[in-house]
Amino acid sequence: MTKPLEGVRILDLTHMLSGPYAGMLLADMGADTIKVEPLKGEGTRALLAKDPNNSYDGQGAYFITLNRNKKSVCIDLKSDSGLSTFYDLVKDADIVLDNFSAGVPAKLKIDHKHLSEINPRIITCSITGFGQDGPNFSRPAFDLVVQGIGGGMSITGHDSEHPARSGVPIGDLGGGMFAAMGILAALQSRNAKGYGQHVDISMLDCQISMLNYMATMHFLSGDNPTPIGNGHFVHVPYDSFRTSNGFVIIAVIFDSFWDSLVELLDIDELRDSKYKTQPGRFADKHKINGILTELLQTNSTEHWVEQLSSARIPCGPVNKFSDALTDPQVLFRKMVVDIPQSDGGVVKAPGNPIKLSVDSSDSFTAPPLLGQHTEEVLRSLGYSAQRISELKASKAVG
Repeated sequence: MTKPLEGVRILDLTHMLSGPYAGMLLADMGADTIKVEPLKGEGTRALLAKDPNNSYDGQGAYFITLNRNKKSVCIDLKSDSGLSTFYDLVKDADIVLDNFSAGVPAKLKIDHKHLSEINPRIITCSITGFGQDGPNFSRPAFDLVVQGIGGGMSITGHDSEHPARSGVPIGDLGGGMFAAMGILAALQSRNAKGYGQHVDISMLDCQISMLNYMATMHFLSGDNPTPIGNGHFVHVPYDSFRTSNGFVIIAVIFDSFWDSLVELLDIDELRDSKYKTQPGRFADKHKINGILTELLQTNSTEHWVEQLSSARIPCGPVNKFSDALTDPQVLFRKMVVDIPQSDGGVVKAPGNPIKLSVDSSDSFTAPPLLGQHTEEVLRSLGYSAQRISELKASKAVG
């Protein structure tokens, strides 16, 4: 079995989360991904590295997860010899991925303008907080910043007095996902037209995109939506409800689901004819939710999920990580995988969510030790042992 991106070479200059996540997605799909690090290593190497609960053999959870299936080459891009070596890598590469601050690639002479002179087919991708242009493009940004500016925090939580960020870092991860999509689009374009181009990913742009239909609703109505917890501004019941040992989600979107729910619960108050359609249910949202809250607390989450599922009513538990990561469906789909480590051990991590019918043979290699593949990669460029030794001695590579 092959992987879909075999034969594609990526030079991954990224750090922290958004960029490494994009590189991980592409590496999982078979791209030959060379992590180009400064001689002291990418900053995420040290993150949690000494935390006894969240590290393995000197590597923290961030680095282990995000850098599987990658090779490590250490190059000092600020030295003439190091930059020349990087340019040699670019000659045989397809993609150069970075998430430096806006303007940094140009200062380092590794932006698309410089690299396309070396390889006209090169695709470059930069993930930044605000993109490569505009009145505020040079501002620094991290996940929380773009979540706030992007509007999503204003509708997350239970009231407008306590804005909340998404529990997962959707600002960073969203940037990584859109970067991977942009890179694949640029690859397809290059296959058709023969030339590379630059992919400009703004984390803020990604957040605005994910406002989706709610942004259109704002433009139509002029209203600013407010947080409503786990409820919905149209559907009832659509919420999480406390049970005797946790929470259960009920999501009634169609009237037929409501009919099934009424038949299952057999509560006279819910048989009111006005509740048979959405407007009537929405008008009595608090009353309906109150009745369900009182009833659902009388039994366990497991009981209600079994009952509701049997009636084909959309439902589910509010899982802790320990539940979600042992769910039979999750395990069947190979969304928990063993990542080998350099000492022969393994660490479990989320798998590859992209399943292809033919080219979908998942395999994982250990996150690389710092500079583990420098000599191997330089030899593949035709560098002699003497030249590599000279570059190491001058600290152009490591």
